[in-house]
Amino acid sequence: MRQLFRLPVVSGSLVFAVLLSVLSVQAQDFDSHAGYYYPSPQTRETYVSDTTPDAEATESSRAAFVVGLAAQQFQQNHVPGYHLFAKGDHLEKLIIVATGDGQYDTLFRLRALLASLTSMARGTPLFSQTAEPYRYNFLDFCKLMGFSQVTVSNGKDMAHQIFIR
Repeated sequence: MRQLFRLPVVSGSLVFAVLLSVLSVQAQDFDSHAGYYYPSPQTRETYVSDTTPDAEATESSRAAFVVGLAAQQFQQNHVPGYHLFAKGDHLEKLIIVATGDGQYDTLFRLRALLASLTSMARGTPLFSQTAEPYRYNFLDFCKLMGFSQVTVSNGKDMAHQIFIR
């Protein structure tokens, strides 16, 4: 019987490299901000919050929340060492990027930053009106505001992404 087609023998490592490349491109497509505001996240997690988004949480309120947190820092004459951005089609993604080297260069330091933002968030009008605001952490506040994703980065070579459910 004559062989009509000859298929080349492909090594398993080549197949793996091509598959990895395709998957990396697809993951990058999923996160359009990776590679622009921060490197592709090395770690991801899902945070499940018992809170529900506030009925008045809108694009405008999320933008005001980010501006309000930055304004608190400037009123205290304190340069925070990071920038906050609300991005996405409906400003549903919060991005926090460090502005200097060596500050937020481990996952633990990035989480500590989120913990410190908890007390700042409690000073915003929405949360000062919330019953028992001390029960909530920063990620709970983000869910109340309608954010579905928070990405924190050292702005150089590390990023951690949190999906809020």
